[in-house]
Amino acid sequence: MAYVTVPKDLSKVKTKVAFNLTKRQIVCLGAALLVGLPLFFLLKGSAGTTLAAMAMIVVMLPCFLFAMYERHGQPLEVVIRNIVQTKFIRPKERPYQTENLYTVLERQRKLEKEVSAIVKGTGTKCAGSRRRNKA
Repeated sequence: MAYVTVPKDLSKVKTKVAFNLTKRQIVCLGAALLVGLPLFFLLKGSAGTTLAAMAMIVVMLPCFLFAMYERHGQPLEVVIRNIVQTKFIRPKERPYQTENLYTVLERQRKLEKEVSAIVKGTGTKCAGSRRRNKA
């Protein structure tokens, strides 16, 4: 009888398109080939085979990393974006802030008191609420 291994977490299973690669991997590796191979053949005559191969590897490596690297199920661009945000964009200190329900209720009570005072006409008028005469 044939046995098939079934992964415990089915969300980690990715659909393979061709050559046991996902669409993302095929697109990224295709882009790497489109950039790396012409560079190799252009540099092979003038710089030599070894230097041309090194240049091709350096140019193709980012595309390969974008295709293959994942950390905690997140692709490389998400990991890089999170690192940039935490190091450069977001503030270094992020104090814990809570929404105090008592403060919200107290503010609401003050606003209701102010509105009722305005409706009764006993409230003090603000300096900005005076009307100008059109004389």
